[in-house]
Order: sequence, then C-alpha cells, then structure tokens
Amino acid sequence: MPRRDLRPKPFHTMVALGESHAAGACATQERRRWVNIVAELISEFQGVPVILHNKGIGANAISPRSPGYASSAKPSALERYRQDVIALRPDLFILSYGLNDMRAGMSPEDFRQDMTEIITRVKEACAPVTVLTTVYHMSAYDWYPPYDVGSVAATEVYNLVIRQLAEQHDCILADIWAAEGQADWVIHPDTVHANDLGHLLIANRVFEAIATHCSGVAVRVTAELAAERAEVQRTIDQRHRPQDYGSSG
Repeated sequence: MPRRDLRPKPFHTMVALGESHAAGACATQERRRWVNIVAELISEFQGVPVILHNKGIGANAISPRSPGYASSAKPSALERYRQDVIALRPDLFILSYGLNDMRAGMSPEDFRQDMTEIITRVKEACAPVTVLTTVYHMSAYDWYPPYDVGSVAATEVYNLVIRQLAEQHDCILADIWAAEGQADWVIHPDTVHANDLGHLLIANRVFEAIATHCSGVAVRVTAELAAERAEVQRTIDQRHRPQDYGSSG
C-alpha cells in the first residue's frame, strides 16, 4: 500500500519543543545542533526556507507532576506549549520529551497523559504535521540527582509509550534511540547529551522520518527532475523528427 502523504507542499514554520537535546546541548556550533540540521535539510530539498523556532530548554520537564520538576528549568512543556507552539502557528511540530522525565522516575502513564494533552491541543489549534521522537541514548544513568533513577529498561517502556502515542494520534515517529544505536561514542563526556556525531545521527533520523511522509520536502528536487526529463524528451523528439527535404520541380 502506498504511504499516505501528510503534506504535499513545502513547510513554512517549524517549532521544536523539547529539553536540552532539542536546545542543542553539547553541540560545538549552532549549525551542528540536530534541530538546526533538520531545518537546513528541509529548506534545501523543498527549495524554500523553513522558519525555525527552537523552543528547547535545558533541564526541562514535561509537566509539574514530573518528579524532576522542582529541580527543572521552568516553565514545563505543559505550562508553555500554548505560547511556545500554538501562538507560532507551525505547520511542522517536533515534540521531543521523555529523557528527563524517565530518569527522574516519572510514571509512564502520567507521561502519556501529559504528552496526549499537548499533542491533541496543538493539533486542534493549528493541525501541524507532528513528529514525536523516542528517548535519547545516554551512557550513564546514575549521575545528576534527581535525574539518576533511569535505565535502559525504563527507556524501552517510555519508547513503547511514544510509539503508541504516534500511532494513536497520527504522528510521525522518529526513532532516535535506534539511530544512536546505544553507541557510547556518540555521547558527550557528560554522559547525557549527544556529541556532534550524535546530533548528526539524530538529525538524519528525524529528517528521514519527515521526508518519507511529506512529499512537500521534495518540491525542489522533483521540479529539477521534471525539467531534466522534459529536456531529455525534447532531445529524443528532435532526433526522431521526420526530415523535411523539400520538393524538387
């Protein structure tokens, strides 16, 4: 069955709502942040620039009921999505949460409910193509209390919840956990954030997920290929055109 095309025209406004990974923590340059790379790739292949609003905040939580909320940077996602997402009217919305809440010990079902509220309210307000990312890989789980109770097993539970949310709410799933491959060498020495290589792997997976669900990303390359095909066809037609030798009398 052919894949359903979620957006046949270019994107205009992209909003990424997330925590420190979305904000670009540990990338050595702004252009190496995964959110920036995704926006740049979309702009390149659709042929017109997408306006990026990066609303990542370091040490952010999904909501006040996350156990790490007291130690988090505020406001939480649930407290700020109206201003940071809906007010900007995006046609592309990337929602990237789970790591901080998982490693602070938040109930997966509480996380599911908070994510559901954000997804449904944003979709009702401006109906953007919505991308959910799975939880990021990290190389140690017992540092930085209160964010020291996570594990690979807890990550897998959260990732299952995120996959279910994507299916239930017709969102694109970008499996960045799989993209990082649990390779510790794509993680910064702080044990939490991606290094430049990790940011690139994440960006490529997110862009892949968007590009294979939205034909509008291919507008420029599709137009270029159509022009090339037309030129080839003109050349073929000219070669096979009957010659007019005139008439002699």
